[in-house]
Amino acid sequence: MLLTYRNLLNLRVRGILSLVSLVVLGPISGVVAQRAVAQAQAAAKPSPDVVIFRNGDQLTGTLERGEGDSVIFKSDLVGEVTISMDKVKELRSGGSFAVLKKGEKITRTSRQPGSLTFTDSSVALSHPGGAVETIPVKDISYVIDGETYNKEVIGNPGIWFGWKGSIVGGATIVQSTQTGQNYTAGINLVRSIPTVPYLPPRTRTTFNLLETYGKLTQPTIPQTNPATPDLVIKTNIFHTDFEHDKYLTQNMYALVGATYDHNSTQGLSLQQIYGAGLGWTVLKNAAQQLDLKADVHYERQNFNQTFLPPTPNQDLIGSTFAEDYKRTLPGKLLLTESGTYIQSWNNFQAYSAIGAVGLALPVYHRFSLSVNALDNFINNPAFGFKKNSFQFVTGITYTLP
Repeated sequence: MLLTYRNLLNLRVRGILSLVSLVVLGPISGVVAQRAVAQAQAAAKPSPDVVIFRNGDQLTGTLERGEGDSVIFKSDLVGEVTISMDKVKELRSGGSFAVLKKGEKITRTSRQPGSLTFTDSSVALSHPGGAVETIPVKDISYVIDGETYNKEVIGNPGIWFGWKGSIVGGATIVQSTQTGQNYTAGINLVRSIPTVPYLPPRTRTTFNLLETYGKLTQPTIPQTNPATPDLVIKTNIFHTDFEHDKYLTQNMYALVGATYDHNSTQGLSLQQIYGAGLGWTVLKNAAQQLDLKADVHYERQNFNQTFLPPTPNQDLIGSTFAEDYKRTLPGKLLLTESGTYIQSWNNFQAYSAIGAVGLALPVYHRFSLSVNALDNFINNPAFGFKKNSFQFVTGITYTLP
């Protein structure tokens, strides 16, 4: 019994001492731990990059990248600036970078990025193994941070990576003696690899789709006895195209593509085109881009056969000549324009053309008001149908993130 009492007393004393140490020493140990974490974080945080100019001024911040004889430097003081290297006496960066030289063919061959120091009109690139490579500034094409280099240059992105584009939609509804609905929906996607605009292009993939559907119901006036059914007129215009470009040089690329068209206003059930050719980026800068393209293709035209006399379907060998232009206007307005001429070589009368121009006005965040005009011309429509099909489309466009 005595042994049990003593054990119980010892347990109580130990519990009281533990509670006292927790209350008194707990906050102290917490403060010590917080200070240790803060010191470790301060030690782990790299020193800022430094630019020393020839006039003695200094700028601290982060080296982002380099293009030719200039670097893009980001500082909390002045923001992102482009600095010409002929104004720099010294530049020190603790980041990890890869340097691509002028005339160097950019391949997926892996290389180890290293830290970078600029002095005396040359760049010293220190690799992780200890080797130092000295490169004259005049021989530099790009300076890329290690993460971007691994992802954009030597990486092999999946099929869903890097897509950008927009979705557009619009509707018109009429409820009166006549009833009608008209709907327009479209999607425009582009995937450029690399995704960053300052690196030379490697591949580009585009996908476009546009659908216009309308239905107009007109009752017979005056109505007959027995009643005459209402007159129903439907409009269905569908276009989609796919193109994949493989760049051969900075501006020249080989292309393969497919196009599908259906136009009830021209009696065209389905037009299919499969081709390959060449493209040339004539003009490209931050504000605008112009591309010219030409191909050789197989074309199949199927026409609506419910009207007499029937229009024969055709198998054609031809070429497509196209141009695409886009420009960013003041106020962030986006102008797009394209023209396509399709010529058949085994039937010179079977030619067609497509012209389009559009304007997108930003209204709220990623939403824009879009206005588009499209004209489809086919020289050999189905019997009884007109050659031209013109559309004026307004709608709301959402730009994908």
